[in-house]
Amino acid sequence: MATRHLEFWPSVPRHLTIPATSLWVNLEVSARRFPDKPAILYYDSALTFAELHREAERLAGFLQSSCGVKRGDRVGVYLQNSPQFIIAYYAILRADAMVVPINPMNLTKEVGHIVSDSGATVVIAAQDQLARVEPLIGHGVAHVIVACYGDYLKAATELDVPGWISAPRQALSDASRAPSTTLWSDALAAAAPLGPHLATADDLCVMPYTSGTTGQPKGCVHRHRQVMFTAVAVPQWNRVYQDETVLAVLPYFHVTGMQNSMNSPIYSGGTIVLLPRWDRAVAAQLIKRYRVTSMSTVPTMIVDLLSSPDLASFDLSSIRWLGGGGAAMPEAIAQKLQDLCGITFIEGYGLSETMAPSHINPPQRPKKQCLGIPLFDTDSRVVNPETMTELAPGEVGEIVTRGPQVFDGYWNNPAANAACFVEIDGHKFFRTGDLGRTDEDGYFFLVDRLKRMINVAGFKVWPAEVEAMLYAHPAIQEAVVIAGKDPRRGETVKAVVVLKPSAKGTIDEPALLRWAKDNMAAYKVPASFELADALPKSATGKILWRVLQEQQDARG
Repeated sequence: MATRHLEFWPSVPRHLTIPATSLWVNLEVSARRFPDKPAILYYDSALTFAELHREAERLAGFLQSSCGVKRGDRVGVYLQNSPQFIIAYYAILRADAMVVPINPMNLTKEVGHIVSDSGATVVIAAQDQLARVEPLIGHGVAHVIVACYGDYLKAATELDVPGWISAPRQALSDASRAPSTTLWSDALAAAAPLGPHLATADDLCVMPYTSGTTGQPKGCVHRHRQVMFTAVAVPQWNRVYQDETVLAVLPYFHVTGMQNSMNSPIYSGGTIVLLPRWDRAVAAQLIKRYRVTSMSTVPTMIVDLLSSPDLASFDLSSIRWLGGGGAAMPEAIAQKLQDLCGITFIEGYGLSETMAPSHINPPQRPKKQCLGIPLFDTDSRVVNPETMTELAPGEVGEIVTRGPQVFDGYWNNPAANAACFVEIDGHKFFRTGDLGRTDEDGYFFLVDRLKRMINVAGFKVWPAEVEAMLYAHPAIQEAVVIAGKDPRRGETVKAVVVLKPSAKGTIDEPALLRWAKDNMAAYKVPASFELADALPKSATGKILWRVLQEQQDARG
Protein backbone atom coordinates (compact mmCIF):
# COMPACT_ATOMS: atom_id res chain seq x y z
CA MET A 1 0.00 0.00 0.00
CA ALA A 2 1.44 3.38 -1.05
CA THR A 3 1.56 5.97 1.72
CA ARG A 4 2.70 9.05 -0.21
CA HIS A 5 -0.60 10.77 0.45
CA LEU A 6 -0.06 10.78 4.22
CA GLU A 7 2.24 13.78 3.79
CA PHE A 8 -0.85 15.80 2.86
CA TRP A 9 -3.20 14.43 5.51
CA PRO A 10 -5.54 17.09 6.93
CA SER A 11 -5.24 18.23 10.54
CA VAL A 12 -7.28 15.29 11.87
CA PRO A 13 -6.18 11.91 13.30
CA ARG A 14 -5.37 9.17 10.80
CA HIS A 15 -7.51 6.60 12.59
CA LEU A 16 -11.24 6.99 13.21
CA THR A 17 -12.98 5.19 16.06
CA ILE A 18 -16.64 4.97 15.12
CA PRO A 19 -19.49 4.58 17.62
CA ALA A 20 -20.30 0.94 18.36
CA THR A 21 -24.05 1.63 18.14
CA SER A 22 -26.81 1.60 15.57
CA LEU A 23 -27.37 4.66 13.41
CA TRP A 24 -30.66 5.31 15.24
CA VAL A 25 -28.71 6.25 18.37
CA ASN A 26 -27.30 9.28 16.51
CA LEU A 27 -30.76 10.82 16.28
CA GLU A 28 -31.54 9.84 19.85
CA VAL A 29 -28.39 11.58 21.11
CA SER A 30 -28.87 14.73 19.02
CA ALA A 31 -32.50 14.99 20.16
CA ARG A 32 -31.31 14.93 23.77
CA ARG A 33 -28.51 17.41 23.16
CA PHE A 34 -30.39 19.86 20.92
CA PRO A 35 -34.13 19.25 21.47
CA ASP A 36 -35.35 22.69 20.39
CA LYS A 37 -32.90 23.22 17.53
CA PRO A 38 -34.25 22.89 13.98
CA ALA A 39 -33.17 19.56 12.55
CA ILE A 40 -34.98 20.30 9.27
CA LEU A 41 -35.93 23.55 7.54
CA TYR A 42 -38.43 22.84 4.78
CA TYR A 43 -39.51 25.91 2.79
CA ASP A 44 -39.36 27.99 6.00
CA SER A 45 -41.16 25.34 8.10
CA ALA A 46 -39.06 23.94 10.95
CA LEU A 47 -38.97 20.50 12.54
CA THR A 48 -36.88 20.35 15.70
CA PHE A 49 -34.70 17.44 16.72
CA ALA A 50 -37.15 16.55 19.48
CA GLU A 51 -40.05 16.53 17.00
CA LEU A 52 -38.10 14.50 14.47
CA HIS A 53 -37.24 11.93 17.14
CA ARG A 54 -40.82 11.75 18.39
CA GLU A 55 -42.37 11.29 14.95
CA ALA A 56 -39.83 8.66 13.98
CA GLU A 57 -40.72 6.68 17.10
CA ARG A 58 -44.45 6.98 16.35
CA LEU A 59 -43.96 5.65 12.84
CA ALA A 60 -41.67 2.90 14.13
CA GLY A 61 -44.42 1.79 16.49
CA PHE A 62 -46.88 1.58 13.60
CA LEU A 63 -44.39 -0.43 11.52
CA GLN A 64 -43.96 -2.94 14.32
CA SER A 65 -47.51 -3.16 15.63
CA SER A 66 -49.62 -2.74 12.49
CA CYS A 67 -47.30 -3.87 9.68
CA GLY A 68 -45.54 -6.68 11.52
CA VAL A 69 -42.05 -5.35 10.79
CA LYS A 70 -39.40 -7.33 12.65
CA ARG A 71 -35.67 -7.16 13.16
CA GLY A 72 -33.85 -7.61 9.85
CA ASP A 73 -36.93 -7.01 7.66
CA ARG A 74 -36.62 -4.70 4.66
CA VAL A 75 -38.87 -1.65 4.22
CA GLY A 76 -39.02 0.38 0.99
CA VAL A 77 -38.84 4.19 1.04
CA TYR A 78 -40.25 5.55 -2.21
CA LEU A 79 -40.08 9.29 -1.51
CA GLN A 80 -38.49 12.50 -2.69
CA ASN A 81 -36.25 14.43 -0.29
CA SER A 82 -38.69 15.54 2.39
CA PRO A 83 -39.22 15.48 6.16
CA GLN A 84 -41.10 12.21 5.58
CA PHE A 85 -38.04 10.60 4.00
CA ILE A 86 -35.91 11.40 7.04
CA ILE A 87 -38.62 10.35 9.49
CA ALA A 88 -39.28 7.11 7.58
CA TYR A 89 -35.57 6.30 7.34
CA TYR A 90 -35.00 6.61 11.06
CA ALA A 91 -38.32 4.99 11.96
CA ILE A 92 -37.29 1.89 10.02
CA LEU A 93 -33.97 1.82 11.89
CA ARG A 94 -35.77 2.31 15.21
CA ALA A 95 -37.91 -0.72 14.33
CA ASP A 96 -34.66 -2.73 13.86
CA ALA A 97 -35.37 -3.10 10.13
CA MET A 98 -33.40 -2.28 6.98
CA VAL A 99 -34.07 0.76 4.76
CA VAL A 100 -34.46 0.07 1.04
CA PRO A 101 -34.37 3.48 -0.69
CA ILE A 102 -36.13 3.55 -4.07
CA ASN A 103 -35.55 6.15 -6.76
CA PRO A 104 -38.80 8.17 -6.84
CA MET A 105 -38.50 8.40 -10.62
CA ASN A 106 -38.86 4.61 -10.90
CA LEU A 107 -42.03 3.24 -12.44
CA THR A 108 -44.06 0.22 -11.31
CA LYS A 109 -41.93 -2.42 -13.01
CA GLU A 110 -38.71 -0.95 -11.58
CA VAL A 111 -40.20 -0.62 -8.10
CA GLY A 112 -41.49 -4.16 -8.42
CA HIS A 113 -38.01 -5.50 -9.12
CA ILE A 114 -36.56 -3.85 -6.02
CA VAL A 115 -39.46 -4.97 -3.83
CA SER A 116 -39.25 -8.52 -5.12
CA ASP A 117 -35.46 -8.71 -4.97
CA SER A 118 -35.19 -7.25 -1.47
CA GLY A 119 -38.19 -9.03 -0.03
CA ALA A 120 -39.66 -5.77 1.25
CA THR A 121 -43.30 -6.20 2.17
CA VAL A 122 -43.87 -2.63 3.38
CA VAL A 123 -43.43 0.47 1.20
CA ILE A 124 -43.66 4.10 2.31
CA ALA A 125 -44.68 6.18 -0.71
CA ALA A 126 -45.93 9.66 -1.59
CA GLN A 127 -49.56 10.15 -2.55
CA ASP A 128 -48.65 11.24 -6.08
CA GLN A 129 -46.87 7.91 -6.60
CA LEU A 130 -49.43 5.63 -5.01
CA ALA A 131 -50.76 4.57 -8.42
CA ARG A 132 -47.33 3.10 -9.22
CA VAL A 133 -47.36 1.00 -6.04
CA GLU A 134 -50.97 -0.18 -6.04
CA PRO A 135 -50.39 -2.92 -8.66
CA LEU A 136 -47.79 -4.43 -6.33
CA ILE A 137 -50.17 -4.77 -3.36
CA GLY A 138 -50.79 -8.46 -2.85
CA HIS A 139 -47.85 -9.27 -5.12
CA GLY A 140 -45.07 -8.90 -2.61
CA VAL A 141 -46.24 -5.67 -0.99
CA ALA A 142 -48.50 -6.20 2.03
CA HIS A 143 -48.64 -2.65 3.47
CA VAL A 144 -48.32 0.86 2.02
CA ILE A 145 -48.03 4.03 4.08
CA VAL A 146 -49.03 7.07 2.01
CA ALA A 147 -47.38 10.42 2.70
CA CYS A 148 -48.41 13.93 1.68
CA TYR A 149 -45.46 16.29 1.29
CA GLY A 150 -47.65 19.29 2.10
CA ASP A 151 -48.31 18.02 5.63
CA TYR A 152 -45.02 19.51 6.80
CA LEU A 153 -45.51 22.95 5.25
CA LYS A 154 -46.53 24.56 8.52
CA ALA A 155 -45.31 28.14 7.96
CA ALA A 156 -46.14 30.72 5.32
CA THR A 157 -43.40 31.25 2.75
CA GLU A 158 -42.80 33.35 -0.35
CA LEU A 159 -40.42 30.73 -1.71
CA ASP A 160 -41.46 29.04 -4.94
CA VAL A 161 -42.92 25.75 -3.71
CA PRO A 162 -43.70 23.24 -6.49
CA GLY A 163 -47.32 22.18 -6.77
CA TRP A 164 -46.53 18.52 -6.16
CA ILE A 165 -45.15 19.50 -2.74
CA SER A 166 -47.87 21.96 -1.71
CA ALA A 167 -50.75 19.73 -2.87
CA PRO A 168 -53.18 19.06 0.00
CA ARG A 169 -53.60 15.65 1.53
CA GLN A 170 -55.88 13.39 -0.49
CA ALA A 171 -58.25 10.85 0.94
CA LEU A 172 -57.64 7.29 -0.12
CA SER A 173 -59.74 6.16 -3.08
CA ASP A 174 -62.09 3.24 -2.82
CA ALA A 175 -59.50 1.08 -4.57
CA SER A 176 -56.83 2.14 -2.09
CA ARG A 177 -58.98 2.13 1.03
CA ALA A 178 -57.90 -1.36 1.98
CA PRO A 179 -56.50 -2.57 5.30
CA SER A 180 -53.12 -2.72 3.59
CA THR A 181 -53.02 1.04 2.84
CA THR A 182 -52.73 3.73 5.53
CA LEU A 183 -52.31 7.49 5.40
CA TRP A 184 -49.09 8.76 7.00
CA SER A 185 -51.10 11.05 9.28
CA ASP A 186 -53.19 8.12 10.51
CA ALA A 187 -50.12 5.98 11.08
CA LEU A 188 -48.59 8.63 13.36
CA ALA A 189 -51.90 9.33 15.10
CA ALA A 190 -52.27 5.63 15.97
CA ALA A 191 -49.65 6.00 18.72
CA ALA A 192 -48.94 2.29 18.37
CA PRO A 193 -46.80 0.58 21.02
CA LEU A 194 -43.09 0.37 20.32
CA GLY A 195 -40.75 -2.35 21.49
CA PRO A 196 -37.16 -1.87 22.68
CA HIS A 197 -34.48 -0.99 20.16
CA LEU A 198 -32.43 -4.14 19.56
CA ALA A 199 -30.31 -3.40 16.47
CA THR A 200 -26.56 -3.24 16.95
CA ALA A 201 -23.68 -2.04 14.79
CA ASP A 202 -23.71 -5.43 13.05
CA ASP A 203 -27.39 -5.42 12.10
CA LEU A 204 -28.65 -4.73 8.58
CA CYS A 205 -29.06 -0.98 8.06
CA VAL A 206 -29.63 0.18 4.49
CA MET A 207 -29.58 -1.38 1.03
CA PRO A 208 -29.23 1.13 -1.82
CA TYR A 209 -29.60 -0.27 -5.30
CA THR A 210 -27.01 0.29 -8.00
CA SER A 211 -28.02 2.28 -11.07
CA GLY A 212 -28.47 -0.81 -13.19
CA THR A 213 -26.37 0.44 -16.11
CA THR A 214 -25.20 -3.14 -16.63
CA GLY A 215 -28.32 -5.22 -16.16
CA GLN A 216 -30.84 -5.26 -13.33
CA PRO A 217 -30.09 -3.09 -10.28
CA LYS A 218 -28.38 -4.92 -7.43
CA GLY A 219 -28.89 -4.31 -3.71
CA CYS A 220 -25.77 -3.22 -1.80
CA VAL A 221 -25.87 -4.67 1.72
CA HIS A 222 -24.67 -2.26 4.41
CA ARG A 223 -24.73 -2.81 8.15
CA HIS A 224 -24.96 -0.02 10.71
CA ARG A 225 -21.20 0.03 11.24
CA GLN A 226 -20.53 0.69 7.54
CA VAL A 227 -23.09 3.48 7.33
CA MET A 228 -21.89 4.90 10.63
CA PHE A 229 -18.33 5.11 9.31
CA THR A 230 -18.97 7.57 6.49
CA ALA A 231 -21.67 9.41 8.47
CA VAL A 232 -18.98 10.19 11.06
CA ALA A 233 -15.97 10.39 8.74
CA VAL A 234 -17.30 13.16 6.49
CA PRO A 235 -17.90 15.78 9.21
CA GLN A 236 -14.66 14.79 10.97
CA TRP A 237 -12.65 15.14 7.76
CA ASN A 238 -14.21 18.48 6.85
CA ARG A 239 -14.28 19.69 10.47
CA VAL A 240 -18.05 20.23 10.38
CA TYR A 241 -19.74 20.73 13.73
CA GLN A 242 -23.19 21.11 15.26
CA ASP A 243 -23.75 24.70 14.17
CA GLU A 244 -23.35 23.97 10.49
CA THR A 245 -26.30 24.45 8.14
CA VAL A 246 -26.39 21.97 5.26
CA LEU A 247 -28.31 22.54 2.04
CA ALA A 248 -29.64 19.13 0.99
CA VAL A 249 -30.01 19.11 -2.80
CA LEU A 250 -28.75 15.65 -3.75
CA PRO A 251 -31.41 12.91 -3.58
CA TYR A 252 -31.54 10.91 -0.38
CA PHE A 253 -32.11 7.61 -2.17
CA HIS A 254 -28.50 7.94 -3.37
CA VAL A 255 -25.67 7.40 -0.90
CA THR A 256 -23.95 10.78 -1.38
CA GLY A 257 -27.05 12.75 -0.49
CA MET A 258 -28.06 10.22 2.16
CA GLN A 259 -24.75 10.46 4.01
CA ASN A 260 -23.47 14.00 3.43
CA SER A 261 -26.83 15.77 3.64
CA MET A 262 -28.82 13.63 6.08
CA ASN A 263 -26.96 11.12 8.25
CA SER A 264 -23.88 13.28 8.83
CA PRO A 265 -25.75 16.40 10.03
CA ILE A 266 -28.04 14.28 12.20
CA TYR A 267 -24.94 12.75 13.79
CA SER A 268 -23.27 16.11 14.41
CA GLY A 269 -26.44 18.03 15.28
CA GLY A 270 -26.42 20.32 12.27
CA THR A 271 -29.48 21.78 10.56
CA ILE A 272 -30.69 20.38 7.22
CA VAL A 273 -32.18 22.87 4.75
CA LEU A 274 -34.22 20.67 2.41
CA LEU A 275 -34.59 21.39 -1.29
CA PRO A 276 -36.44 18.39 -2.74
CA ARG A 277 -35.44 19.12 -6.33
CA TRP A 278 -32.72 21.37 -7.69
CA ASP A 279 -33.88 24.93 -8.38
CA ARG A 280 -31.01 27.39 -8.66
CA ALA A 281 -33.09 30.44 -7.73
CA VAL A 282 -34.59 28.84 -4.62
CA ALA A 283 -31.21 27.35 -3.70
CA ALA A 284 -29.67 30.82 -3.78
CA GLN A 285 -32.48 32.20 -1.62
CA LEU A 286 -32.06 29.42 0.95
CA ILE A 287 -28.29 29.84 1.09
CA LYS A 288 -28.68 33.54 1.82
CA ARG A 289 -31.64 33.22 4.21
CA TYR A 290 -30.23 30.47 6.41
CA ARG A 291 -26.53 31.26 5.95
CA VAL A 292 -25.86 27.80 4.57
CA THR A 293 -22.31 26.71 5.36
CA SER A 294 -22.07 23.35 3.58
CA MET A 295 -23.45 21.83 0.40
CA SER A 296 -22.85 18.56 -1.46
CA THR A 297 -23.63 18.73 -5.13
CA VAL A 298 -22.71 17.50 -8.59
CA PRO A 299 -21.02 19.47 -11.39
CA THR A 300 -24.23 19.83 -13.42
CA MET A 301 -25.81 21.83 -10.58
CA ILE A 302 -22.80 24.14 -10.37
CA VAL A 303 -22.87 24.62 -14.14
CA ASP A 304 -26.55 25.58 -13.88
CA LEU A 305 -25.94 27.91 -10.92
CA LEU A 306 -23.10 29.73 -12.68
CA SER A 307 -25.22 30.03 -15.82
CA SER A 308 -27.90 32.04 -14.02
CA PRO A 309 -28.35 35.60 -15.29
CA ASP A 310 -28.89 36.56 -11.63
CA LEU A 311 -25.56 35.14 -10.45
CA ALA A 312 -24.18 38.57 -9.52
CA SER A 313 -27.02 39.04 -7.02
CA PHE A 314 -26.55 35.69 -5.27
CA ASP A 315 -25.04 35.88 -1.78
CA LEU A 316 -22.98 32.71 -1.34
CA SER A 317 -20.62 34.21 1.22
CA SER A 318 -21.70 31.89 4.06
CA ILE A 319 -20.54 28.73 2.25
CA ARG A 320 -17.29 27.41 3.64
CA TRP A 321 -17.48 23.90 2.17
CA LEU A 322 -18.79 23.00 -1.26
CA GLY A 323 -18.03 19.64 -2.75
CA GLY A 324 -19.29 16.46 -4.27
CA GLY A 325 -18.58 13.63 -6.61
CA GLY A 326 -20.25 11.43 -9.20
CA ALA A 327 -18.31 13.09 -12.01
CA ALA A 328 -15.15 15.14 -12.20
CA MET A 329 -15.66 18.88 -11.89
CA PRO A 330 -14.43 20.40 -15.17
CA GLU A 331 -11.44 22.62 -14.46
CA ALA A 332 -12.95 25.55 -16.35
CA ILE A 333 -16.09 25.42 -14.18
CA ALA A 334 -14.10 25.03 -10.96
CA GLN A 335 -12.01 28.05 -11.90
CA LYS A 336 -15.10 30.11 -12.67
CA LEU A 337 -16.56 29.17 -9.28
CA GLN A 338 -13.33 30.27 -7.63
CA ASP A 339 -13.04 33.50 -9.61
CA LEU A 340 -16.65 34.64 -9.28
CA CYS A 341 -17.60 33.28 -5.87
CA GLY A 342 -14.30 32.66 -4.09
CA ILE A 343 -15.31 29.04 -3.45
CA THR A 344 -13.03 26.05 -3.93
CA PHE A 345 -14.90 22.92 -4.99
CA ILE A 346 -13.72 19.88 -2.99
CA GLU A 347 -14.06 16.65 -4.91
CA GLY A 348 -14.50 13.19 -3.47
CA TYR A 349 -15.18 9.70 -4.69
CA GLY A 350 -17.38 6.86 -3.63
CA LEU A 351 -19.95 4.35 -4.80
CA SER A 352 -23.13 2.76 -3.50
CA GLU A 353 -20.89 -0.15 -2.54
CA THR A 354 -18.73 2.11 -0.34
CA MET A 355 -21.60 4.06 1.25
CA ALA A 356 -20.39 7.34 -0.29
CA PRO A 357 -16.78 8.42 0.10
CA SER A 358 -13.76 6.22 0.07
CA HIS A 359 -11.63 9.19 -1.05
CA ILE A 360 -11.82 12.95 -0.44
CA ASN A 361 -9.46 15.79 -1.20
CA PRO A 362 -7.71 17.25 1.84
CA PRO A 363 -9.45 20.60 2.47
CA GLN A 364 -6.14 22.41 2.91
CA ARG A 365 -4.60 21.02 -0.30
CA PRO A 366 -7.23 19.97 -2.85
CA LYS A 367 -6.45 19.19 -6.45
CA LYS A 368 -8.77 19.84 -9.37
CA GLN A 369 -10.47 16.98 -11.22
CA CYS A 370 -9.12 14.70 -8.53
CA LEU A 371 -10.75 12.03 -6.36
CA GLY A 372 -8.55 12.95 -3.41
CA ILE A 373 -6.83 10.55 -1.04
CA PRO A 374 -8.18 7.51 0.84
CA LEU A 375 -10.19 8.26 3.97
CA PHE A 376 -9.43 7.10 7.50
CA ASP A 377 -8.37 3.43 7.69
CA THR A 378 -9.00 2.94 3.97
CA ASP A 379 -6.55 1.07 1.75
CA SER A 380 -7.01 1.92 -1.91
CA ARG A 381 -4.76 1.00 -4.82
CA VAL A 382 -4.51 1.18 -8.59
CA VAL A 383 -3.83 -2.29 -9.94
CA ASN A 384 -3.44 -4.13 -13.21
CA PRO A 385 -6.99 -5.49 -13.83
CA GLU A 386 -5.59 -8.80 -15.05
CA THR A 387 -2.78 -9.52 -12.56
CA MET A 388 -3.95 -7.39 -9.58
CA THR A 389 -0.41 -6.09 -9.09
CA GLU A 390 -0.15 -2.51 -7.85
CA LEU A 391 0.89 -0.01 -10.50
CA ALA A 392 3.35 2.86 -10.30
CA PRO A 393 2.21 6.51 -10.21
CA GLY A 394 0.89 7.65 -13.57
CA GLU A 395 -0.01 4.17 -14.80
CA VAL A 396 -3.70 3.55 -15.50
CA GLY A 397 -5.39 0.58 -13.85
CA GLU A 398 -8.44 -0.43 -11.84
CA ILE A 399 -9.12 1.21 -8.48
CA VAL A 400 -9.58 -1.39 -5.72
CA THR A 401 -10.53 -0.52 -2.14
CA ARG A 402 -10.93 -2.03 1.30
CA GLY A 403 -12.05 -0.18 4.40
CA PRO A 404 -14.74 0.14 7.09
CA GLN A 405 -17.24 1.56 4.57
CA VAL A 406 -17.10 -1.27 2.01
CA PHE A 407 -20.34 -3.24 1.74
CA ASP A 408 -20.87 -6.90 2.61
CA GLY A 409 -21.82 -7.71 -0.97
CA TYR A 410 -24.83 -7.75 -3.29
CA TRP A 411 -28.09 -9.08 -1.90
CA ASN A 412 -28.62 -12.73 -2.83
CA ASN A 413 -26.18 -12.49 -5.73
CA PRO A 414 -23.21 -14.81 -5.20
CA ALA A 415 -22.10 -14.57 -8.84
CA ALA A 416 -21.81 -10.79 -8.67
CA ASN A 417 -20.02 -11.04 -5.31
CA ALA A 418 -17.48 -13.47 -6.73
CA ALA A 419 -16.73 -11.02 -9.52
CA CYS A 420 -16.47 -7.85 -7.44
CA PHE A 421 -14.13 -9.01 -4.66
CA VAL A 422 -10.49 -10.04 -5.02
CA GLU A 423 -7.80 -11.05 -2.53
CA ILE A 424 -4.59 -9.01 -2.56
CA ASP A 425 -1.82 -9.47 0.02
CA GLY A 426 -4.16 -11.56 2.12
CA HIS A 427 -6.92 -8.92 2.24
CA LYS A 428 -10.29 -8.75 0.49
CA PHE A 429 -10.58 -5.74 -1.84
CA PHE A 430 -13.62 -4.41 -3.68
CA ARG A 431 -13.12 -4.00 -7.43
CA THR A 432 -14.70 -0.65 -8.28
CA GLY A 433 -14.70 -1.16 -12.04
CA ASP A 434 -13.26 2.34 -12.36
CA LEU A 435 -10.03 3.10 -14.16
CA GLY A 436 -7.75 5.51 -12.38
CA ARG A 437 -4.20 6.51 -11.63
CA THR A 438 -2.24 8.08 -8.80
CA ASP A 439 0.19 10.97 -9.05
CA GLU A 440 3.52 11.45 -7.35
CA ASP A 441 1.74 12.72 -4.20
CA GLY A 442 -0.51 9.67 -3.90
CA TYR A 443 -3.67 11.48 -4.98
CA PHE A 444 -6.14 9.42 -7.02
CA PHE A 445 -7.53 10.48 -10.39
CA LEU A 446 -10.41 8.91 -12.28
CA VAL A 447 -9.68 8.09 -15.89
CA ASP A 448 -12.92 6.31 -16.77
CA ARG A 449 -15.05 3.27 -16.28
CA LEU A 450 -13.14 0.06 -16.92
CA LYS A 451 -14.96 -0.57 -20.19
CA ARG A 452 -15.47 3.05 -21.22
CA MET A 453 -12.52 3.58 -23.52
CA ILE A 454 -12.43 4.52 -27.20
CA ASN A 455 -9.82 2.85 -29.39
CA VAL A 456 -8.98 5.15 -32.28
CA ALA A 457 -6.65 3.31 -34.64
CA GLY A 458 -4.75 1.87 -31.70
CA PHE A 459 -4.73 5.10 -29.67
CA LYS A 460 -6.63 4.89 -26.39
CA VAL A 461 -8.93 7.84 -25.80
CA TRP A 462 -10.50 8.34 -22.37
CA PRO A 463 -13.85 10.12 -22.83
CA ALA A 464 -13.66 11.87 -19.44
CA GLU A 465 -10.43 13.57 -20.50
CA VAL A 466 -11.93 14.88 -23.75
CA GLU A 467 -15.06 16.04 -21.91
CA ALA A 468 -12.96 18.01 -19.45
CA MET A 469 -11.21 19.79 -22.31
CA LEU A 470 -14.49 20.58 -24.05
CA TYR A 471 -15.79 22.28 -20.91
CA ALA A 472 -13.04 24.87 -21.35
CA HIS A 473 -14.79 26.10 -24.52
CA PRO A 474 -16.58 29.35 -23.59
CA ALA A 475 -19.75 28.38 -25.47
CA ILE A 476 -20.19 24.84 -24.09
CA GLN A 477 -22.43 24.32 -21.07
CA GLU A 478 -22.40 20.50 -20.98
CA ALA A 479 -20.59 17.82 -22.94
CA VAL A 480 -20.43 14.05 -23.19
CA VAL A 481 -18.15 11.93 -25.36
CA ILE A 482 -19.15 8.59 -26.88
CA ALA A 483 -17.70 6.20 -29.45
CA GLY A 484 -18.68 6.20 -33.08
CA LYS A 485 -17.99 3.45 -35.64
CA ASP A 486 -15.39 3.94 -38.37
CA PRO A 487 -14.59 1.31 -41.02
CA ARG A 488 -10.98 2.47 -41.25
CA ARG A 489 -10.03 3.37 -37.69
CA GLY A 490 -12.40 1.06 -35.84
CA GLU A 491 -13.82 3.72 -33.54
CA THR A 492 -14.00 7.49 -33.59
CA VAL A 493 -14.69 10.12 -30.97
CA LYS A 494 -18.10 11.78 -31.04
CA ALA A 495 -19.09 14.70 -28.82
CA VAL A 496 -22.65 15.59 -27.88
CA VAL A 497 -22.79 19.10 -26.44
CA VAL A 498 -25.28 21.57 -25.02
CA LEU A 499 -24.45 25.18 -25.78
CA LYS A 500 -24.91 28.01 -23.31
CA PRO A 501 -28.09 30.00 -24.09
CA SER A 502 -26.03 33.00 -25.17
CA ALA A 503 -24.12 30.91 -27.73
CA LYS A 504 -27.06 29.22 -29.42
CA GLY A 505 -27.32 30.25 -33.04
CA THR A 506 -23.80 31.70 -33.07
CA ILE A 507 -21.71 28.52 -32.73
CA ASP A 508 -21.98 25.56 -35.10
CA GLU A 509 -20.33 22.17 -35.44
CA PRO A 510 -17.51 23.31 -37.78
CA ALA A 511 -16.54 26.04 -35.31
CA LEU A 512 -16.38 23.51 -32.47
CA LEU A 513 -14.29 21.19 -34.63
CA ARG A 514 -11.83 23.96 -35.41
CA TRP A 515 -11.51 24.80 -31.74
CA ALA A 516 -10.97 21.15 -30.82
CA LYS A 517 -8.21 20.79 -33.40
CA ASP A 518 -6.48 23.81 -31.87
CA ASN A 519 -6.75 22.54 -28.29
CA MET A 520 -6.21 18.77 -28.20
CA ALA A 521 -4.15 16.00 -29.75
CA ALA A 522 -5.36 14.93 -33.18
CA TYR A 523 -6.48 11.46 -32.10
CA LYS A 524 -8.62 12.97 -29.30
CA VAL A 525 -10.39 15.47 -31.56
CA PRO A 526 -14.04 14.48 -32.01
CA ALA A 527 -14.70 13.33 -35.55
CA SER A 528 -18.17 14.82 -35.18
CA PHE A 529 -20.16 17.09 -32.93
CA GLU A 530 -23.86 16.86 -32.23
CA LEU A 531 -25.68 19.85 -30.76
CA ALA A 532 -28.40 18.88 -28.28
CA ASP A 533 -30.91 20.89 -26.30
CA ALA A 534 -30.30 18.72 -23.21
CA LEU A 535 -28.42 15.60 -22.13
CA PRO A 536 -30.09 12.62 -20.44
CA LYS A 537 -29.41 12.60 -16.71
CA SER A 538 -30.08 10.33 -13.76
CA ALA A 539 -32.02 11.53 -10.72
CA THR A 540 -28.68 12.31 -9.08
CA GLY A 541 -27.64 14.64 -11.89
CA LYS A 542 -25.16 12.32 -13.58
CA ILE A 543 -25.05 12.49 -17.36
CA LEU A 544 -26.19 9.12 -18.73
CA TRP A 545 -23.49 8.58 -21.33
CA ARG A 546 -24.57 4.95 -21.77
CA VAL A 547 -27.98 6.07 -23.07
CA LEU A 548 -26.32 8.17 -25.76
CA GLN A 549 -23.86 5.38 -26.55
CA GLU A 550 -26.67 2.87 -26.98
CA GLN A 551 -28.52 5.28 -29.28
CA GLN A 552 -25.36 5.76 -31.32
CA ASP A 553 -24.76 2.00 -31.54
CA ALA A 554 -28.33 1.46 -32.72
CA ARG A 555 -27.73 3.91 -35.56
CA GLY A 556 -24.65 1.92 -36.55
